[in-house]
Amino acid sequence: MADQPSEQTCALCQRTVSTVSKHHLVPKEEGGRYSETVPLCQPCHSTIHGTFTNKELKKTYHTIEALRAAEQLQAYLQWISRSKVERIRNRRRR
Repeated sequence: MADQPSEQTCALCQRTVSTVSKHHLVPKEEGGRYSETVPLCQPCHSTIHGTFTNKELKKTYHTIEALRAAEQLQAYLQWISRSKVERIRNRRRR
């Protein structure tokens, strides 16, 4: 297995972070198991899934551009772009 670089870029907030995870732009539960994925830092990944339902992600927010433009994420994106935080508590509300 190839070593991953120690610093990677989050596709949403565009910060350089030590770890990222793969975010399915169309949630697996909504048929996106083999859909495009993007690397996200843990705070962005948790915030997306805490803010939107899987149905909303599939229908409206299935691109990075749509997520960046989402009104619900604007305050978060302004905050995280100035932050050095690598982890936040998972706020998934299901």
